[in-house]
Amino acid sequence: MLIPLFLAASATLASQSDGSLLEWSELAPLPESIGRAGAFVGVSNDALIVAGGANFPAGRPWDGHPKVWHADAFVLTAPDAEWLHFEDILPEPLAYGVSVQFEGALILAGGGNAERHIDQIARLEWDGETLTHSPIAKLWKPTAFACGAVVNGLIVVYGGLESPGATEPIADLMITGLGEHRAAWAFTKTQVRPRHLAVAGTWNDHFFLFSGVGLEERDEKRAHRVYLTDSWKIDLSFKTPGSVFELEWERIADTPRPLCAAPSPAILLGSEHLLIFGGDDGAHYGEDLRDAYPGFPATGYAYDPNIDAWRAAGSLPVDHGDDSLDAPSLGAWSPVTTGTVLWRGRHIIATGEARPGVRTPRVLSATPIPVSASFGTLNWTILGLYLSALVAFGLYIARRNHSAADFFLAGGRIPWWAAGLSIFGTQLSAITFLAIPAKTYSGDWTHLILSLGILAIAPIVLFYYLPHLRRSGVTSAYEYLERRFSKGLRLFGALSFVLFQLGRMGIVLLLPALALSAVTGVDVFLCILAMGVLATLYTVLGGIEAVIWTDVLQVIVLLGGALAAIAIITLNIDGGLTTIFESAMAHDKLRLIDFDFSLATDGILVLLLAGIFANLIPYTSDQAVVQRYLTTPDDASARRAIWTNALLSLPAALLFFFLGTALFAYYHALPERLAPIAQQDQILPYFVANEMPAGLAGLVIAGVFAAAMSSLDSSMHSIATVATTDIFPQRSNDDATILRRARLVTLALGVLGTATAALLATYEIESLWTAFLKVIGLCLGALGGLFALGIFTKRTNATHAWIGVVASVAAIFAATQTSSLHGLLLSPIGVMTCVIVGLLASLLLPRLGRDAATT
Repeated sequence: MLIPLFLAASATLASQSDGSLLEWSELAPLPESIGRAGAFVGVSNDALIVAGGANFPAGRPWDGHPKVWHADAFVLTAPDAEWLHFEDILPEPLAYGVSVQFEGALILAGGGNAERHIDQIARLEWDGETLTHSPIAKLWKPTAFACGAVVNGLIVVYGGLESPGATEPIADLMITGLGEHRAAWAFTKTQVRPRHLAVAGTWNDHFFLFSGVGLEERDEKRAHRVYLTDSWKIDLSFKTPGSVFELEWERIADTPRPLCAAPSPAILLGSEHLLIFGGDDGAHYGEDLRDAYPGFPATGYAYDPNIDAWRAAGSLPVDHGDDSLDAPSLGAWSPVTTGTVLWRGRHIIATGEARPGVRTPRVLSATPIPVSASFGTLNWTILGLYLSALVAFGLYIARRNHSAADFFLAGGRIPWWAAGLSIFGTQLSAITFLAIPAKTYSGDWTHLILSLGILAIAPIVLFYYLPHLRRSGVTSAYEYLERRFSKGLRLFGALSFVLFQLGRMGIVLLLPALALSAVTGVDVFLCILAMGVLATLYTVLGGIEAVIWTDVLQVIVLLGGALAAIAIITLNIDGGLTTIFESAMAHDKLRLIDFDFSLATDGILVLLLAGIFANLIPYTSDQAVVQRYLTTPDDASARRAIWTNALLSLPAALLFFFLGTALFAYYHALPERLAPIAQQDQILPYFVANEMPAGLAGLVIAGVFAAAMSSLDSSMHSIATVATTDIFPQRSNDDATILRRARLVTLALGVLGTATAALLATYEIESLWTAFLKVIGLCLGALGGLFALGIFTKRTNATHAWIGVVASVAAIFAATQTSSLHGLLLSPIGVMTCVIVGLLASLLLPRLGRDAATT
């Protein structure tokens, strides 16, 4: 039924044979037919602006015509409009400064003219009728011919020349706070060779420096140019405007050729590629060719920061120079000494220098070329059969659901190994399968600690939590809170869990929808709808038994898919496993521990705390997990189920982390096989669709679907259980009535979860895995602490517990309001605050409230 729907909606486009990633066109040229070099280019109030610049309006410089700097500006209000011209906008004629975007304004940094270079930073804003130039800050020193970008609220400017005729480039990296911050810093004499006419870039709070021109004195008359290919980056992810910090340059892959003075900053395409087009390669440096100059290269290159590799990116369209001055047509060349900006979904390169002494008035506009793999009829067939089988399985199980006990706890007939695999599958989900390999693909193995926390938590669950919950004979974990404390705390626990699961449903459904949309072209909302409908259908019909057995199936498929992906990579990369490990070691991809004890970074202290508490919370207070080891026939089976999950976590974590590293090695060796992707979490499905054999790819993508649906069905069913038994307990003892209401609640939750995922699809989430872990800490930190209070203390009563809960919620909220604490610490903060404050309250106020219940 679903196959024709997907086939009709799919749109498959092949990548261009020359590696082109952008489709080029032209907007109206600048009114001056000779154009400008070094103009400030940007956007304000949805209008394109070109300000200042320099040219030779009277004729060729070698004919004695002077170079002229300008202070005027041009504004284009729409792609099909004509340019508006405004005189004397800049405080003086300026060119060759840095242009960046910040808070809806064009920011101008530095620049110069024949007499001097300046240190001013200013805003240029369009209000719909006029342009306003407003100085806002100062650079460390005057500079022109520098490069720059905005990173993490900071304008970062590197190099340039301090004055006209300077014989040595500036060695400083100048950083200035924007917005409400005005402090500035300079970092001098780094290991990076001083340069000017470099290209800047920004990605994931990193500043990139590509190519550029160095100067060295070879005689007494002038400094000679040295065309550079070395490239560097700096991490500014934890650098707060207004603070003082140290910086460390990191060398990255050299540019394929010198890209000096290419349009800057580099174009960010998708989430992975920085594109640079044209640039001076120095091939004709020192030659007096005049009108015979063949022009600057028009070829473009894409740099992928994740794999530290370059690939071809096509070429700029041909420009034959300044026809108004009778320039001969000597081939293709591209503009240099100009800026790039994103305007209305278009990447703009406006005006610039076409060749020495010649400007171009052209305004180039580029849009991304959609690139996706053909998913194929066989893959679609397997996906359709797999999903149909899940629904059929729900129908089969439905015949065994005769009571509410069957729907909620499967009558206690689930074998321990199936319950263990189901617990593992619930925690695995599409988030693990897609996001963890994406993390190690772009990073290292330091987050492995988070996945291994269950090994430390399992004994605590077995010896302390499991006996209490099993002995109580509860259907919902939150019934225990009423027996231990009060009905009010039971309701608090149930509502906290429901809020968490409502947020979780949207995230775990959205991830595979994005993945499928990326590899097939099917609309992401259609993917969400299909998964939501199918998961709701078999959960409503089959209850917890259908949920558990579909979990078992998806665990087998996903683990098998990960092994298959590693095998394909190993067989298709020269050197196999040896190359994978050598590449990983060379790029420090296998690092396990970051000995950083800061509470603001992904260091060892943060990850250890998060690994323990982010696992403690779901395995002790999450109904979706607890309910599974309540479905086994006895305590021994429940213990074996928990150990099955815990012991499977170690090899599974190693498998998924290594898969990400293998993907890195594969695309580092074969960068031309990787097209720009919209989200980092799509790297694995992209590989599956493009590199796996037909049929197998369909099965693995089907497993991703099943993983998402399994997580959704777990949330739906567990919320239905909690709502029926904790929040809205049934007055009727009629079993058929309870069962019917539970199914209606499940149905409503399926609709709500699907709608939540569709809503999340309209927002950008940088890392859904990290966002998911933060949600755990925010919603369940206090709840985890509440269960710990009940299990490990006897003197605390309901009043003491309420004090701990209130303190925990307040502490979590306060932690979210500061940038000095990592988001992964929300779980430890929530649990420890509740336990410590609740216990202190019982010691300081022993008679407050009713006596503690015995356990």
